[in-house]
Amino acid sequence: MRKLSFRPALTLRGRKFKGLRGWAGKPFHPPLTDVPVGAYMLVVVFDVISYLGRNQEWARDFYRAGTFTLIGGAVVSVFAALTGFWDWLKSTEKGTQARRTANAHGWTMVTVTVLVLVDIALRWFTYDNIDHTPGRIAALSLVVAVLTMLGGTLGGSLAFDYGFNVETAGDSPVWHVSETDVLPGEKG
Repeated sequence: MRKLSFRPALTLRGRKFKGLRGWAGKPFHPPLTDVPVGAYMLVVVFDVISYLGRNQEWARDFYRAGTFTLIGGAVVSVFAALTGFWDWLKSTEKGTQARRTANAHGWTMVTVTVLVLVDIALRWFTYDNIDHTPGRIAALSLVVAVLTMLGGTLGGSLAFDYGFNVETAGDSPVWHVSETDVLPGEKG
């Protein structure tokens, strides 16, 4: 019996293109969020290590690594925000629980973005020649990480609890024992 099947999961044939939202069953927003979320979690680790090792030579390297990681996460978050906004605009109806949860997710992530921009500005213009992460920056990075986890939890609820932007399979042949792969749009 076959053990692996990549093609059905990766094919776009048979899926409707939805512009900035991606394809039916393959939205752009969720995978784009992985980079900023991972970056913001790494930044707090780098900053805490740098702060705790403030008397060591390598503390500056961790501080700089945190700065560049934060900038990289912020750049990708622009695309995550655009696709998320488009999802919100086109996929949620006013007055629904899904819309309220999407609003909470969106405003949490807007707050994260503002704090990230403040963090970058402080690193770039105020603490640019320092040899370790200052306590204020480490605290700000921790707040960003906590809010990112909260925002990610809200976004996860949209996808996993509410099925937002998820193409449900119903009684699909993909759940039946078979050696034949069923591609999107096929009945099997």
